[in-house]
Amino acid sequence: MLRSVIISGPPAIGKTTIAKGLGEEFGLKYLSGGDVLKEMAKDQGFETDNDDFWDTEEGMSFLNIRKGNPEFDKKVDEKLKKIFLTEDVIITSYTLPWLVKDGIKIWLAGSHENSAKRMTMRDSISLQDALGIVKKRYDENKTLYKKLYGFNFGEDLSVFNKIINTDDLGPEQVLEQAKNAVKYYYDTQTITKS
Repeated sequence: MLRSVIISGPPAIGKTTIAKGLGEEFGLKYLSGGDVLKEMAKDQGFETDNDDFWDTEEGMSFLNIRKGNPEFDKKVDEKLKKIFLTEDVIITSYTLPWLVKDGIKIWLAGSHENSAKRMTMRDSISLQDALGIVKKRYDENKTLYKKLYGFNFGEDLSVFNKIINTDDLGPEQVLEQAKNAVKYYYDTQTITKS
């Protein structure tokens, strides 16, 4: 049986950390939807080599270009859908949970403030700057995906198998909950199908 997992949630919530941890635990390849999109930004002449590209002025500029040309996001999503449906993989993606039916989908919930705190540690920027970036990325993406696909990013969570509120948890605790959700999901799927 195909074992596929999607991790989604607002910016800087810890998706990459949890996805990589799940990949190690279950022996699955990890793929970031953001990395695929960064490849497209690089093709447009953007410097995308640093890990925090999305939080930079260049990242924000590319976000503005994406708003004017939905083909960027559509191409990324088509590529991710194909990989997700044909390989055993863990993908971090803002949109994929609403675009595919299979696999387990986990939403990492949390406040903008806690996302901003994570960003200050990761990117060495002030809390005020981080909060501004988190809010802008969240709002801009929400508007973009509503226009592209018609879903309410961050509000319509009915497509998710598991929602984990990260606000009062450390990364190890979030990862443990995610591992348990994946094990439970695939154990019940196996039982149901046999």
